[in-house]
Amino acid sequence: MTAPSSSLSTADIREKFLSFFEGKGHLRLPSHSTVAPDPTTLFTVAGMQPFKEQFMGAPAKFEQGANKRVTTAQKCLRIGDIENVGRTLRHCSLLEMMGNFSFGDYFKRESLTWAWEFLTSPEWMALDKTKLYATIYQDDEEAFEIWTQDIGLPEDHILRFGADENFWPADAPKEGPNGPCGPCSEIFYDRGPQYGDDTWADYAQTRESARFLEIWNNVFPQYDRQEPQPDGTPTLVDLPFKNIDTGMGLERIATVVQDVYDFYSNDVFAPIIARIAELSGHPYEGPQNVSHRVVAEHVRSVSMVIADGSAPGNTGRGYVIRKILRRASRHAYLLGLREPTLYKLVPLVVDRMGDAYPELRAEQARVEATIKSEEERFLKTLEGGIQRLGGLLERLEKGAVLGGEEAFILYDTYGFPVDLTKEIAEEYGVSVDEAGYAESLENAQNIARAGSKYGKSELFGGQEALTDLSPTEFVGYDELEADGEVLALLVAGERPTHLSAGDEATVVLSRTPFYAEGGGEVGDTGRLEWDGGAGVVRDTRKTPGGVFLHDVIVEAGELKEGQRVRGVVSGERQATQRHHTATHLLHAALRAVLGSGVRQAGSLVAPDRLRFDFSHGAALSAEEIASVERLVSRWVSANFPVTWQEMPIAQARAAGATALFGEKYGDTVRVVQVGGEVSHEGQAVASMELCGGAHVKRTGDIGAFVILSDENVAAGVRRIEALAGEAATGWLRERLMGAARVSAMLNTSPDGLEGRVSGLQAQLKAAEKETANVRRQLAEAQMGGASGAASPVRELGGFQVAALKLSGIEGNELRGAADKLLEQSGADLAVVAGDKGLVVKATRDAVTRGAHAGQLVGKLAAAGGGKGGGRPDMAQAGITDAGAALEALDTAF
Repeated sequence: MTAPSSSLSTADIREKFLSFFEGKGHLRLPSHSTVAPDPTTLFTVAGMQPFKEQFMGAPAKFEQGANKRVTTAQKCLRIGDIENVGRTLRHCSLLEMMGNFSFGDYFKRESLTWAWEFLTSPEWMALDKTKLYATIYQDDEEAFEIWTQDIGLPEDHILRFGADENFWPADAPKEGPNGPCGPCSEIFYDRGPQYGDDTWADYAQTRESARFLEIWNNVFPQYDRQEPQPDGTPTLVDLPFKNIDTGMGLERIATVVQDVYDFYSNDVFAPIIARIAELSGHPYEGPQNVSHRVVAEHVRSVSMVIADGSAPGNTGRGYVIRKILRRASRHAYLLGLREPTLYKLVPLVVDRMGDAYPELRAEQARVEATIKSEEERFLKTLEGGIQRLGGLLERLEKGAVLGGEEAFILYDTYGFPVDLTKEIAEEYGVSVDEAGYAESLENAQNIARAGSKYGKSELFGGQEALTDLSPTEFVGYDELEADGEVLALLVAGERPTHLSAGDEATVVLSRTPFYAEGGGEVGDTGRLEWDGGAGVVRDTRKTPGGVFLHDVIVEAGELKEGQRVRGVVSGERQATQRHHTATHLLHAALRAVLGSGVRQAGSLVAPDRLRFDFSHGAALSAEEIASVERLVSRWVSANFPVTWQEMPIAQARAAGATALFGEKYGDTVRVVQVGGEVSHEGQAVASMELCGGAHVKRTGDIGAFVILSDENVAAGVRRIEALAGEAATGWLRERLMGAARVSAMLNTSPDGLEGRVSGLQAQLKAAEKETANVRRQLAEAQMGGASGAASPVRELGGFQVAALKLSGIEGNELRGAADKLLEQSGADLAVVAGDKGLVVKATRDAVTRGAHAGQLVGKLAAAGGGKGGGRPDMAQAGITDAGAALEALDTAF
């Protein structure tokens, strides 16, 4: 690969962008985690997403200071078009979005003129002005005037598009949803005729070009979209203040500035791709080498996401990470790499991006270990896919077609690339229904796009009807009953004036004792009571703006806006508080016993249990679990006070407070502290966490504490489930009663249970050994003893085949009988059928001459009402009709 021609590295461009906007009075903020700052999406997908509250009118106050102007380099993950990554010049799963934002401060003129200055000034990017183009919303005369009169962009360098192209959200005036929206203006760079012979006028028609590359989007949220007029005319009302939301793709601008073919040739990706070529022995020759590109791009993505604390798994965020990793592993496999390789590329990612994102350096070892573990797991899964594919192909005749849906299941379930499916199918003389595969793939992609779609409904949480409400006053830390006024009723996005018995709705109160779900703690349940009526609170949540949402079903009476009600939290809250404080103590104990590398990766705090996910590479030993339980029990026995106070986040971190997973912290935080220390191996252990949850008053209120399980939930992530208080004592009592019942069944005491079971195991082992010996003798008797007289040899398909049916034989004895039959008969293949099983074995010479036990056993098993497969030299199957299976030998060759 050729090195980038510009002296500006990607890191230089990133720093210049942030410095430029700092010079324009912007506050530089660090990138938010790739984990989404709110529950509407799994990942951070846009630079503006961490500022949702500010765009909705919240004060622009941050840990680093207060400022209505902010600039960031935000790492974003988008997987809606993941199949295009590696195949096009512009798709990434991970992208760095350079952004400058205004929360009611400057507007279009500053946004566009500053973008032009940064792109064209010799001090900054020094791009050729004649190669820059722009698109605007068709009715945005203000933007047109700024581009042509203030900036001097020629009119023929500007295209006007409708709301489907140059409005955010797309088609918002006509299609909605209601809420903030506005036009946008995109900036393009003409890369020249070597990338395409199309013109800017052609782009007006096609809207697709490899020559004209979009590098910057300026969004102008200035309207509040309201319900259309009766004739369908859109209603756009000016917002009380206007915002700026911009995004410049760092990978794209680096491509332009460094004058390279695409971003895979820039200074970040070039070393990674060169290393892939070295490890695989396949040189990289450009866009046609899709596998090199996929591996490089996906390794960068998963490295960043895992460094942020996520891990591969089977659901949610973990499933997405596993999907990306397995796509990279498939392409590594296509390059001939049969051992874990991706993890070896992580140091190159860290070298190029670790300065901007220090979490990459801090977590490098864990990232490498996680990726390597996932690669090892995938390679085993890939072997499973090969076996499944073999079973499918063995049932098909030469010239047949493997269904597209089957090929897609292999891809989606086993990570089996369709290229490999086609290659293996060709060996059987079978083709693949590629059109059917493409249709199944497209259906899955449409579902994925729908699931990861990012629009205004996701941005503003779908509660536009509540935007006029102030944050709810929460008094539930100290009170479990409180009076409040009903501020709003919400049903399916509408605001009814009243509710009747049997109605279900979201109820907003001015003041509430109900804790809203957050920080792993479940939302409170309970009751609402008022004169002449009552209702059940089934759950409590809250909006990003702090409005508490009570899920209520009215039992009796009528509930109206403005009504005074009394909220009563259920008794389950006390059990939840026990588990929440116990979670804090468990976290501190794990760090003391296992080391400071333990990081929280998720939690659930409920009335009946707690669940705690944390980063750790190995299962806990019995002694480590006992040590953790002892530390928590010491805190409980000491009955220390549990206190909390609010303080600036910088002060909390300086004091050593630990941040909890999933929490988004403002400039002022709530710190929960246990007022005492316990000792572990001579070291004092304390608990102080940033937490907004509800807790007990003293550690003694927790009561009993017991760890139920420690299990692996993802590569490098463990999960502990535990119980506290009455839930713990109830569980222990059940186990003691169960042990007593089993002891009585075995005619011993609980203390003698272990010895009794050990004796029974020894008896069972002896009985199994005796049974196996009897079965071997039975097999030999049915085989005619040493002479093998019961096993005549036939010639089938050019091979000598010995076949035999045995009764009362299965498992290992059936395989042993096949070995003995092959040896006694001198045949090329031995086929042995039992009551429920079938084994085929072939000699090495027979395999060399084309015999395949796996293919043969598949045909025989199908005739015998079963299925199976295996290697060329040995295969087995489950069957229901041994006679039919053996009769099929005559037609199987």
